[in-house]
Amino acid sequence: MSEALGEIVTDQLLNSRLTLRQPAKGHKAGTDALLLAAATPRGAHHLLDAGAGVGTIGLILAQLDPSPQITLVERDEDLAKLAAENMSLNHCEHRMQVCALDLLKPQMRRQAGLTQNQFDLIVCNPPFYAQASHRASPNPQRAFSHMMPEDEEGSLLAPWLRAFADLLQPSGRFVMIHRPEIIGDLITHCQGRFGALTIRPIHPRAEESAHRIVIQATKGSKAPLRLLPALILHDSKGHFTPLAQAIHKGEGVLNW
Repeated sequence: MSEALGEIVTDQLLNSRLTLRQPAKGHKAGTDALLLAAATPRGAHHLLDAGAGVGTIGLILAQLDPSPQITLVERDEDLAKLAAENMSLNHCEHRMQVCALDLLKPQMRRQAGLTQNQFDLIVCNPPFYAQASHRASPNPQRAFSHMMPEDEEGSLLAPWLRAFADLLQPSGRFVMIHRPEIIGDLITHCQGRFGALTIRPIHPRAEESAHRIVIQATKGSKAPLRLLPALILHDSKGHFTPLAQAIHKGEGVLNW
């Protein structure tokens, strides 16, 4: 493993059902990954974890759903190697594979054997911030995970949505977690590609503004946008709400 990742630690998720090796510093598995996994529909055949990091979301889903064959795609070769190690640690090699490539580059996708209409479900926890407008973390790996350049139109999401539209089967779905301020960008760049856009706000506490949204959309659908009831993570005493606690144990589901 490259020294670029620094110290590697071993953590447990899902009440110790999942063993995860990941960098001690940088972007670590947490609530975002568990929320995304809880919002991912079960029963897919071919699932892609886009921007997989050390494989957290794909590995969680492998524990929770016996159905899909899962492909992890990660542009950082060191993280991709760690994802492969995590697959082995959790005995998932028979139904998972990892590809080290930049998913947003069509030529790299094709060279790796990722084809049009290949997947019926894509999950993604992408970088949240634009490099041009946010100060990068002093930790290079954390900055790499949290930030990316906008495209020529000034959009963070458009490159991902173009890739999803290419890789998803007709009526295939993507599920993504992001920040609420991208809703306008999301709606704009789903047009002509995705419909049945469904958004669930996530609030730290009932009296606080949403700090995350979980998104689902269907390729080629003409169904209108829906805004679902919010998920509240903490009660007035700062404890997890029952559903949030169940999600952290791998027992809660965010239905669509």
